[in-house]
Amino acid sequence: MDITGKIAQANGRLKAGNLGVQIQQIGDRLYLRATLPPKPGNSNPRPHQQRISLGVRANPAGLKQAEAEARKVGALLACREFDWAPYLNLVEDSPQNCGELIEGLRQNYRASETTWQGDYLKIFKLLPQEKPLTQELVERTIQSLTPDNPNSRTRERAAIALGRLCRFAGLEYDPAALAGKYSPSLVEPRDLPTDEDIVKSWKSLENLSWAWFYGMVATYGLRPHECFHIKEYEWPIIRIDKPTKTGERAIWPFYPEWVEQFHLQEVLIPPIKLDRSNEAIGRACTHYFWKKLPFNLYSLRHRWAVRTLEFGLDISLSAQQMGHSVATHSRIYHRWIGKDVHQRAFEALIANPNRPIPPTAHLLSGD
Repeated sequence: MDITGKIAQANGRLKAGNLGVQIQQIGDRLYLRATLPPKPGNSNPRPHQQRISLGVRANPAGLKQAEAEARKVGALLACREFDWAPYLNLVEDSPQNCGELIEGLRQNYRASETTWQGDYLKIFKLLPQEKPLTQELVERTIQSLTPDNPNSRTRERAAIALGRLCRFAGLEYDPAALAGKYSPSLVEPRDLPTDEDIVKSWKSLENLSWAWFYGMVATYGLRPHECFHIKEYEWPIIRIDKPTKTGERAIWPFYPEWVEQFHLQEVLIPPIKLDRSNEAIGRACTHYFWKKLPFNLYSLRHRWAVRTLEFGLDISLSAQQMGHSVATHSRIYHRWIGKDVHQRAFEALIANPNRPIPPTAHLLSGD
């Protein structure tokens, strides 16, 4: 077993003992991490997550020493007798540049690989790997992103990712103030294509597999990568498999006539590289259509959402089929519905032969 696995086992033992201390590896050195009293000179007056440098190497002997020290620190914390003095004179000789810190965080990261690659590593790659992590560097990195839109989702993600790296590094700085005030409701509604535009663009596609892909996104409102994760075809219903962003779910076509018109039962999946993240697959699909469509590929999904409302589909069902919560669905799409959408929905309801009929005046003349 490598040292990473041995550290995980040691941390398991520490957790079972309810000690509140964990061992972390950064580069070739081991550290302890726990909620500790403020270090002398620290501006934060309250106990918070900090790291203790042990000056030991990441090898079996060093791990044995680190685990023993973790138990000692845990016991001192439990009886409120922890003191920084024994640890302040230890030499901090482990490289603390950005590259080392990123690798250390990666070794202690517990979420999915997709989230690490998409939400964290993409931001961390913007940092100069050989330079130390400083408040100035963090601020400059975040402010360089979308300079014309301080409330962008990109800035919010950068502040979250770099804040986590700061905490891991023991840097007394929280970049949350630079996160902006991103919200899907602040995003301007897209100029969605009409259904006539969608059909016209489909007819212009020469590659049959990409035409099938386009038809699936338009008819079922799929995220681009979900076309490659269809578990079952129960025409006209399809079922998306679990490895997607929001898990397994069934989806119905709007319009059902497009299943035949776009030849969707003749499954032709585009031959692209799939051994990468869903986000990377989606970017590849978007890139393919970049100059082939007069609108953004993702607009097909947004148009599907609005179309289901025009059909009169209950919003909870539409949200479920898209893989949204009802709250998210309402926040994003209800503000996109214009007067023309309301008018079409009204006309469809009025044309329903089973709708309620009002009483007429001549039937009430005897009153």
